[in-house]
Amino acid sequence: MDNAVARRAITAAQELLASLELDVEEAVVLHDSNRLTVLLLPCDLVARIGPISPGGAELEIDRALRLAAVGAPVGTLDPRTPPRVHVRDGFEITLWAHHAQRSDRELPPACYADALARLHMAMREADLDVPPLSERVGSALSLVDDPGRTPRLTGPDRAFLHEALIGLGAEIERRGTHQVLHGEPHPGNILDTAEGPLFIDLETCCTGPVEFDLAHAPMDVAAHYPGLDTDLLADCRILSWALATSWRWDRDDSLPSGERLGAEWLQHVREMMSRRSHAL
Repeated sequence: MDNAVARRAITAAQELLASLELDVEEAVVLHDSNRLTVLLLPCDLVARIGPISPGGAELEIDRALRLAAVGAPVGTLDPRTPPRVHVRDGFEITLWAHHAQRSDRELPPACYADALARLHMAMREADLDVPPLSERVGSALSLVDDPGRTPRLTGPDRAFLHEALIGLGAEIERRGTHQVLHGEPHPGNILDTAEGPLFIDLETCCTGPVEFDLAHAPMDVAAHYPGLDTDLLADCRILSWALATSWRWDRDDSLPSGERLGAEWLQHVREMMSRRSHAL
């Protein structure tokens, strides 16, 4: 978020908690992207704050409640506050329990894989209504194909990303066993807590092959997850990078250093697609 907008967002969260009779003396930014994630002290809860948009935050709350009900390893809502989206000063705010991380160490690959397998099992039990992965690919394509929304993307780069998304999306759509997925279970979305590993940020849930989720984890995690299709996993890794790259070219993207990352990631996708074509 822009600094001025971030300050307004934090103030809105502080005012909300004051109205709920919870003490706030300090705000620590945990993550800054299109949404701001802030630890509020001493009441010790986490606020996720973003612009008002239809459905997104409500869906995340619904998914968190349904997954927690079947024992999924996911972050939970703060039990002291109403489990709903709060609107204040043009922002939507959701309030979550603070699950403190045990340390800064990297989660061991076997633990990461086990937590993801348990999440996938719970997702098969929970009654979740989520879109297919193809819908996310379609959203990225609509962005890439619209020069008005991606004005910095050159013609050759636009054509390359378009073809990569079309080809990989169709290939992955027809392969593997599809089920409900987290969508982006990268290291930033898993907490190593005293209760065990917990996944957060459930807005990105979709249906697809489990290989798509594994594509977001560190490379060595896949060795501990049984039954994977290694060729499909390789394609899912490229698609995950192509999707993330597409968002960085959006003129409204607010990720810090997003323009630089977009150029770097685009080159990375080119290199992966080149290696793939040589291997076929």
